[in-house]
Amino acid sequence: MDPFELLLRVPFSVLRVPKLRLKIPTISLPSPMTVFALVLLTYFMVISGIVYDVIVEPPGIGSRQDPATGTVHPVVFLTGRVNGQYIIEGLSSGFMLLLGGLGFILLDLAVDKNRAKSVRLSFLGAGVSFITISYAMSMLFVRIKIPGYLR
Repeated sequence: MDPFELLLRVPFSVLRVPKLRLKIPTISLPSPMTVFALVLLTYFMVISGIVYDVIVEPPGIGSRQDPATGTVHPVVFLTGRVNGQYIIEGLSSGFMLLLGGLGFILLDLAVDKNRAKSVRLSFLGAGVSFITISYAMSMLFVRIKIPGYLR
């Protein structure tokens, strides 16, 4: 007999294993709206450039000195640099893209025949408005970011 096995057998010859009645915990699936909210939040964070913000650690907002008066003004967009951004710039651009995505989701809900006509028209109006605002603001952000682009 192995001496190590003998060393382990001696304490267990005196002690006995307790009878435990453990129940396996049940984990329920999250609701579809919880999953949707988590996916939407993840989409917003990725589109906003959170990975870039964590790695590069840019300032939240920039500043620019007025050449005429010498006063310092806050700047939200890092003009002229396509591959760089301030934190607020990324969050605002990400929100505009998220708003456009929500507009398409509302348009999808507007074609559901089981809803009342007033609800469908509300979804349609909100969806078209969200997409229009998102497109207009995103194009404005591009024109601010890259002066002279698409003109």
